[in-house]
Amino acid sequence: MRVLNFFISCLAAVTLTSCASYRLGSVNGTVAGEKSITVLPFNNQTLQPRMGAALTQSLRERLQVDGTFRLATRGDGDLVISGVIQTYHREGLGYFSTDVATPENYRVGVIVHVTVRARASGKLLLEKDVKGHTLVRIGSDLASAERQIVPLLAEDIARNIAALLTEGSW
Repeated sequence: MRVLNFFISCLAAVTLTSCASYRLGSVNGTVAGEKSITVLPFNNQTLQPRMGAALTQSLRERLQVDGTFRLATRGDGDLVISGVIQTYHREGLGYFSTDVATPENYRVGVIVHVTVRARASGKLLLEKDVKGHTLVRIGSDLASAERQIVPLLAEDIARNIAALLTEGSW
């Protein structure tokens, strides 16, 4: 009986101390919805078509779901985020057993240069390269496979940018 009481006391102590470090709400000190943000269309400097539009749409959706910032749709946000898709690259992961030079799977990655400015002052608040990636299995057509992964790749980058905005201390 004494061992059971000791075990329950230890379990209660661990539970209470682990809950003490949890914070509800924003982790960077801002109140949800206090500031609004305008997402400008991303400039695509790669040869992959529709990346800019897909990333802009994914980031807007991600910020709306998160709720830390209000999405300003008419361009009057407190913060203005813009970016340039600089690099699109793929690297072979798995190769056919009959042909070791032909990849069966690729890891596709993108690097986006993101800037955030305060609308009122024009002050640069954040400037950083953000990376994103996804995996693609090649079927009979590489171009079709890459077209199909554009939304997945845009979602991964948008998730990384939104995390940087909402959880960062900038």
